[in-house]
Amino acid sequence: MTATSNVPFNPEIDLKLERTLDVPKELLWKAWIQPEHVKHWFAPKPWEITACEIDLRPGGKFHFVMRSPEGQEYPNTSCYLEIVPNTKLVWTDALQPGYRPAENPFFTAVLLMESQGKGTKYTALALHRDVEGRKRHEEMGFHEGWGQVVDQLVAYAKHM
Repeated sequence: MTATSNVPFNPEIDLKLERTLDVPKELLWKAWIQPEHVKHWFAPKPWEITACEIDLRPGGKFHFVMRSPEGQEYPNTSCYLEIVPNTKLVWTDALQPGYRPAENPFFTAVLLMESQGKGTKYTALALHRDVEGRKRHEEMGFHEGWGQVVDQLVAYAKHM
């Protein structure tokens, strides 16, 4: 069974970024689960992460604050749903930490990492409630922004 075998992907309402990265999945995982690393690569430049808090357990908190080049801050708080070390990380903003319902859910993120030679097959899914949510996320720059972030992740992980 692969990491992707139990993830429902619907191209009508979901978005996907898939790449083969020349970094071992263990380094990518480490960069994803430690706040001191996330701050360095998670926002597409010139945006930045000004704060990050991770309680890595199902029901735990994934919180970060993204700052725009103009100085506007955007706090994001999500709840981890599934954690499979070095393989799968799932969180959602539909729930707050402790599985408490959120006011304005937007999407669920699924990160999948599978060894491929000396590198990693990296898949990022953004699962949405409806077509409008998918469209809004795409118009916000999902492909460009998440693509840039993956490039930054790779560059950062190579020097950790």
